[in-house]
Amino acid sequence: MRRVVTGHRNGKSVIVDDTEFPSMEIPAHNLIGGLTLTHFWETDGIPTIPLEEGDYKKQLAFKFPEPGGTRAGLAWFPPDEEIFNKARELNMDPEKVWREATGDDWGMQTTDSVDIDIILSGELWMELDDGAEVHLKPGDCVVQNGTRHAWRNRGTETCVMASFIMGAKRR
Repeated sequence: MRRVVTGHRNGKSVIVDDTEFPSMEIPAHNLIGGLTLTHFWETDGIPTIPLEEGDYKKQLAFKFPEPGGTRAGLAWFPPDEEIFNKARELNMDPEKVWREATGDDWGMQTTDSVDIDIILSGELWMELDDGAEVHLKPGDCVVQNGTRHAWRNRGTETCVMASFIMGAKRR
């Protein structure tokens, strides 16, 4: 993925960085393959303008932001069937791997964040802990308010989702 960052020089708008960003697999999935992320921007606290070189040249490693921080990235969700087929080939149980890595049911997670997720291509099903599901298609948006959820790809093609994550405090 390519990231282009604008900034200022001598009072004029300029391109300060034009970089290819690598993707990474989520740790709970990396034993069997699956969800891949490209994390391309982060802030901690209130950003300042103009940017300093350290604001856009720093090494990014995915982590959820503290309250007031933000993260932006793309996520690629292969079809669930691909994940389970690969796991069978490796004699692995993806549900067990997930439970050992996260302590939760298959694919379920809860974060202290408000996430704005936009489906760019493919389809995805969002499942909530009460069993409710929403089928999402390109152009659909979800505002995830720190709720326990899972993403399911019951389709036949990889789903690409843009995510903008804002660190939040629980009451």
